[in-house]
Amino acid sequence: MLVYHKPEGEIVSRDDPDGRPSVFGKLPRLKSGRWISIGRLDFNSCGLLLFTNDGSLANRMMHPRYEIDREYAVRVLGAATPEMLERLRQGVQLEDGMARFDLIAEAGGEGSNHWYRVVLSEGRNREVRRMFEAVGLMVSRLMRVRYGPVHLSPRLKRGQCRDLEPGEVQALLKLLPPERRIGPDAGFAVHGEEADVDALAPDGDSDRIDLAEK
Repeated sequence: MLVYHKPEGEIVSRDDPDGRPSVFGKLPRLKSGRWISIGRLDFNSCGLLLFTNDGSLANRMMHPRYEIDREYAVRVLGAATPEMLERLRQGVQLEDGMARFDLIAEAGGEGSNHWYRVVLSEGRNREVRRMFEAVGLMVSRLMRVRYGPVHLSPRLKRGQCRDLEPGEVQALLKLLPPERRIGPDAGFAVHGEEADVDALAPDGDSDRIDLAEK
């Protein structure tokens, strides 16, 4: 597993008709298999991305039933009123259903720019941006700073990646239920609610290139 510090201006896809830079071009080559992103970030978003060459693990970590926290630093134009913050905590109606932040806290700012720390435990397309838009605020910068127990270290510069430490991998695996195995000596696992990687790939800030950038 790898953690990558994605800068703005890169897509989380191998194929792009517009020829934009891809995060996969920055990752080390594998002798076999391929890197799979655990969640995605928009072209204009930055921050922590996790990668694995284990498709089964990627499926499980992105599955909505496990509700793994994603934490973001969000800069908006204007300041949220107490009423806006309460709506975001209680839930706002989006076109694909209700959405709420598990946590939202002010994090400073000056002039017309204000920062907020937000946490949610699901991964719908452009969810963070759409939630702020629902209360009348425009996001001007979005950075993922944590995925589950893995934090974005300030020592990891933009465009750089590193291997996850064994302890970090174990902390991630503890968030998932154990795999079910068939038979006492079976050599393979069955993931009861496993879905296709590409179907699950959209995360809270997806960059799927078949969707128009907004």
